[in-house]
Amino acid sequence: MLKRYLLCLLALGIIAPGTQAEPPQRPQTRQSDQSDDYHGTSVPDPYRWLEDDNSAETAAWVSEQNKVTFGYLEAIPFRNAIKERLLKLINYPRYGLPFHYGDNYFFSKNDGLQKQAVWYVQKGLNGTPEVLIDPNQLSPDGTTSLSFITFNKAGTLASYGQSVGGSDWKEIHVLDVATKKVLDDKVEWAKVTGAAWAGDGFYYSRYDAPADGHLLSAKNENHKIYFHKVGTPQSQDRLIYEDPNHLLRFHSAGTSEDERYLFVDISDRGAGKDGNAILYQDLKDPNGQLKPLIADITDDQHSVVDEVDGKFLVETNKDAPRGRLVQIDPASGQWKEIIPQGPDVLSHVSSAGNKLFAHYLKDVSTHIKVYSMNGQLENEVELPGLGTASGFGGWRDDTNVFYSFSSYNYPATIFNYDIQTKKSTLFRKPELAFEPTNYEVEQVFYPSKDGTKVPMFLVHKKGLKKDGKNPVLLYGYGGFNISLTPGFSSSVIALLDEGFIYAVANLRGGAEYGEDWHRAGMLLNKHKVFEDFIAAAEYLIAQKYTNPDRLGIQGGSNGGLLVGAVMNMRPDLFKVGLPGVGVMDMLRFHRFTIGWNWKPEYGSSEDPVNFKNLYSYSPLHNLQKGKRYPATLITTADHDDRVVPAHSFKYAAAMQATVGPDNPVLIRIDTKSGHGASNLLKGIDLTADQYAFLMYNLGFRHLTSGGQ
Repeated sequence: MLKRYLLCLLALGIIAPGTQAEPPQRPQTRQSDQSDDYHGTSVPDPYRWLEDDNSAETAAWVSEQNKVTFGYLEAIPFRNAIKERLLKLINYPRYGLPFHYGDNYFFSKNDGLQKQAVWYVQKGLNGTPEVLIDPNQLSPDGTTSLSFITFNKAGTLASYGQSVGGSDWKEIHVLDVATKKVLDDKVEWAKVTGAAWAGDGFYYSRYDAPADGHLLSAKNENHKIYFHKVGTPQSQDRLIYEDPNHLLRFHSAGTSEDERYLFVDISDRGAGKDGNAILYQDLKDPNGQLKPLIADITDDQHSVVDEVDGKFLVETNKDAPRGRLVQIDPASGQWKEIIPQGPDVLSHVSSAGNKLFAHYLKDVSTHIKVYSMNGQLENEVELPGLGTASGFGGWRDDTNVFYSFSSYNYPATIFNYDIQTKKSTLFRKPELAFEPTNYEVEQVFYPSKDGTKVPMFLVHKKGLKKDGKNPVLLYGYGGFNISLTPGFSSSVIALLDEGFIYAVANLRGGAEYGEDWHRAGMLLNKHKVFEDFIAAAEYLIAQKYTNPDRLGIQGGSNGGLLVGAVMNMRPDLFKVGLPGVGVMDMLRFHRFTIGWNWKPEYGSSEDPVNFKNLYSYSPLHNLQKGKRYPATLITTADHDDRVVPAHSFKYAAAMQATVGPDNPVLIRIDTKSGHGASNLLKGIDLTADQYAFLMYNLGFRHLTSGGQ
């Protein structure tokens, strides 16, 4: 019902232009007397009713909120100019890394403004590209996307996950590569999965169908692995693995390059464990069974890289918080170290051409070292500079591999690396309507509250003056072992052209310096993430990059939580807050979809110690009555089934009722989008609205660059 109301609202033009962009009258939200007892503490939850995304009352609330929000945004005089500038900046061909099966090469490409990237196939590197599958044709409005595409060993069949409206639910289909025809196969209710091919079919993971009306909010339990044989109905799929005694575990399948071995990855994040176990099976053995390779689920993380003569190369952080590569003999269970832990973070290992490519992070920039299969260091790949490189994967007999390199002022460029000569050659370079060398990147290290040095990237036009007046957008995430490495975004250029500094703080909780850095910002240490972000803002002010009236902050998902938390802690430090799809109710996040998966990171209100910690920083529960807060634009979407929109609904209602009236507090609720924008144009619309709100509330009344 919520989705239908939203679509009708837009279609009827009720979201109409406003006359002026001043703090609007805030909608009144009904409060109930709902409260809950947490270990002897009574916690009110007056907006619990907004968790029901099927109720008419919730739909009416959404309509009223969007009416106010879009009226305000329409009144910003340069909103449309920002959108046009963003469209111009991103309107250039963007390619994905090519890979091959035999003579067939596959790659994705967006011509510039296509809503979805298109997949192509061609014979050889110099062949003529032919469309393999065009996701833009899967729905009239282009909001159906491909979440993955995988191929059988011969490269004759492709399986792809189809996502509707940005949802995490996937419908898997099969395509004949030669004829470009979609077969009759259809696999439903797949989630947290790819498709791992073996012989005449593939392995995938799914849940049981959710109850009617609760597709996007019901708790997901009992993740199962099935095998689907091509040409048969899903009802005949063979159950491979489930664990009904542990309903909150993830079970994922993978296969070796030769499709001989099946690997089952098992994580128990619902029980608060951050690591995983691995089972394996020899599929050539007619009596083969799944056997343990990594038997116990602890907080140690493991990932199979390759198989050599029946022994498995495994990335692990067991006894190595910065990562190492080991060889495990399944017959004896013995471990042999291949690449030991070093001073830098081993973030990933790929293999190709009978070589190992070790991806290291050194002060948040990629370094690639090449090893023999037995761990002998051979050379380091020369990269264009400080930035992020990805790729270097392929087949055992490949003589070359492809990789992509990018940085904040270096658009993603594809290189071909010759394994024998150890040389890189340019393969594809984007053609842009602007000059990236007009912008520069600096990396600084600032002290957090406890003295820890935290890295931060600052991106801006050349010739910046440190006069304390520059507008700044400070971005952060700080969680889930995720690193914010340098990467190009054309939308950021629109800010830089207006004199902005784009600042990215590499907070604790990420993987920038390995598992120790991650653990320093999770569970009971989560407050250190907020302290790191606050210290980043204080550094920018102290070093005269900016001042509080010219400083905006942004983050999404766990980063949305970050923005909400620090605005509660230091509302005086920021002028604008942009929390997106945030985890705002830290006491109930585990009750929806796969929210239980976040327990290892946050803890759970079910535990008294963790409850006290969560309650101390939960954005929803720590708003300060009557206090002046930054101008705030909360963003979410109706198909977000990862961080359900109820988080943002309740937070917006509480914020509007609690904080002072000086600045606008708005919520923008998109339709047919999910945890991320469901297509390129929806992403542009969202970014344009966020930038318009940001700039207007930082004092802009026109674009200083003229939008050029």
